[in-house]
Amino acid sequence: MLLFAPVDFVEVARASELPVGRAKSVRVGDRTIALYHTPKGFFASDGVCPHRGGPLAEGDIIGDEIVCPWHLWGFNIQTGICDGNREISIVTHELKIEDDRIFVRLAPAREPSTSLL
Repeated sequence: MLLFAPVDFVEVARASELPVGRAKSVRVGDRTIALYHTPKGFFASDGVCPHRGGPLAEGDIIGDEIVCPWHLWGFNIQTGICDGNREISIVTHELKIEDDRIFVRLAPAREPSTSLL
């Protein structure tokens, strides 16, 4: 089931505050969003791992993947797909940079699958 999400871009951070290779957690309404900065650019996804709710922004960025710090589930930062099980994914969000400002447009939320818990 899809849940409501804002249609417009929302400013969430400053690009200068997020060095390459790092992630940051931000709140947009009632959702936790993880921002990532890789050599390929900036990306955003839901900030909670679908496995057990681990904080993705506290994980390690390895190549194009964010690795959950709780149980080491990895997700492609650009697509949201779990390379270990392509049926599992996190929601990714559209992001744009204007000057030093990072803006995110949230994708619709998904209800978590209880089969992963």
